[in-house]
Amino acid sequence: MQTWIRLVIAGALLIGASLAHAVRTGEPAPPLVLASASGETIDLARLRGRVVYVDFWASWCAPCRRSFPWMNGLLERHGGEGLVIVGVNVDKRRADADRFLRDVPASFSVVFDAQGVTPTAFDVKGMPSSYLVDRHGVVAMVEEGFHDDRRADIESRIRALLSQQ
Repeated sequence: MQTWIRLVIAGALLIGASLAHAVRTGEPAPPLVLASASGETIDLARLRGRVVYVDFWASWCAPCRRSFPWMNGLLERHGGEGLVIVGVNVDKRRADADRFLRDVPASFSVVFDAQGVTPTAFDVKGMPSSYLVDRHGVVAMVEEGFHDDRRADIESRIRALLSQQ
C-alpha cells in the first residue's frame, strides 16, 4: 500500500511541475521533433540561426482557418529573409487534419502530434497558439488565439528578429 501511495504522490508532483511551468518569453523553446506528411523530420534545434514561428492548430479550430492564409503570406514576404513557419497539428485523427489542409492549404511545414507531447511541452492553452522563436532558440513571443488586430504587431516583431544577427 505504501508503494502505491508513493507512486500516486510522485505522479501528482510530476503533473503539478509540468503544469506550473508555462513557456515564457526569454526562455529556450522546448524540443520539437516531429514528422511532416512527406515523412520529413522537422527539428526545432536544427533551425537555429533562423526565426521560427511555431503555430499549434487543430482541424476544428475556426480561427485557424483565418490564420493559415496570413501565415502563408508571412512566409511569402519573409521566407527569403530567414523566417520558417512550422504548423503543429494536434488532431487525434490524421484524416481530420488532411481534410482541413485540402480546404485551407499551407505553404509552410506542417507536422503532426496526435499524442500531444509537443503542445504539453509548450504549455499550449488553446487553439491556435503561436510561439515566435529567435535565431538562438529563445522564445521571443507567445500568442494565444488568432486576432486580426494583432497581425501587424506580430509581423513587426518578426521583422525585428529577422533584422538581428
